[in-house]
Amino acid sequence: MELSTSNYDNWTMSDDDNWTTPDYDNWTMSNDDNWTMSNYDNWSDYDPDEVLCNLQLDPEEIMAQAYTQAIICAFGLMGNTLVILTYAFYKRTKTMTDVYLFNMAVADLLFVLALPFITYNEQHNWSMGLVSCKILGAAYSVNLYSGMLLLACISVDRYIAIVQARRFFGARSRTLTYGRITCCAVWVFAVLLTLPTFIYTKPSEGPGLGTSAVVTCQLSFNEHETARLIKLLVPSLQMSIGFLLPLVVMMFCYFSVIGTLLRTQSSQRHKAVRVVLAVVVVFIVCHLPYNVALMNHTMSLFKVRSCAVERIKLRVLAFSRGVAYLHCCLNPVLYAFVGVKFRSHFQQIMRDLWCISKKYIYPAVRSSRGTSDVCVSFKSSDGNNNMSSFSA
Repeated sequence: MELSTSNYDNWTMSDDDNWTTPDYDNWTMSNDDNWTMSNYDNWSDYDPDEVLCNLQLDPEEIMAQAYTQAIICAFGLMGNTLVILTYAFYKRTKTMTDVYLFNMAVADLLFVLALPFITYNEQHNWSMGLVSCKILGAAYSVNLYSGMLLLACISVDRYIAIVQARRFFGARSRTLTYGRITCCAVWVFAVLLTLPTFIYTKPSEGPGLGTSAVVTCQLSFNEHETARLIKLLVPSLQMSIGFLLPLVVMMFCYFSVIGTLLRTQSSQRHKAVRVVLAVVVVFIVCHLPYNVALMNHTMSLFKVRSCAVERIKLRVLAFSRGVAYLHCCLNPVLYAFVGVKFRSHFQQIMRDLWCISKKYIYPAVRSSRGTSDVCVSFKSSDGNNNMSSFSA
């Protein structure tokens, strides 16, 4: 979600303090040894390989994560790039909904571009320096907050457009300006929420398998009290502002929208209701398991845990985090491609890309008159239809 919450597992103190949080939080004693924190002074009498609990993923699990994240990266890159290109060259941003969609595609695209580096950080020693480490952490966190808050903004926009259509009819002409101001506020708020992550993220050395040590881009601290504060603050902000707040807003707005649609006589109402339900269900399925696992993991920090239980917790957290990543691939389908007018613009861009490939990749085909007839220019087809991108 790597500087994601998975890095909470390996946060370390600086070498100056000669103390690492994995000794307390992530490397636990087995139940057979019956060790407690009071035995810390006697660790020198034991082989670390026998005493410490190995929480590293198996090679098969690492490969499965790598393949899954590669697929997410490929589809997320393709889908969000097409959304951005469609708005840039064809549809333009004419409504508040369009502004939100464009910004959400930008946020998701930033995340999928950072995903290969997140995967690299999970599986290799970090060797790209301090600046790139901080950028990686900030990119993940900014995407998390901005993407979730934009989903909440989209649900509010739909609520106003459908449930409160008469009351806000006069203000709809100014929605483009309102949408841009709201998106700027969302990005600024996301950056502010990311500051703790940006400040404390740096390459740090932690325990690896056997006597080897690994360098990971993660949150690191010089003081124990700071570590306790940030370890609780960052995941708490992520769960409250990055999940609970958007969930509450979406549930209220979309169920109000469903109630209004069911009272209408439109022949398209059932299709519109299915689209709304799909949006809500996909959001809950993708993000609820991960946030529950994150909350469970956060509540157990700074406690002595069983090695076997901790292994299970971390694997559940890793799996649910991968499911949460899927949302950046599904957003273009749920929010953009369901719109009739957006699909028409998308078909137009596909025809133009095919024409360009014929012209530059297969120049011999240019002699065919049929090819030149198919080619169209990059124009914005405004038309007279004011239908939203979310029209079902």
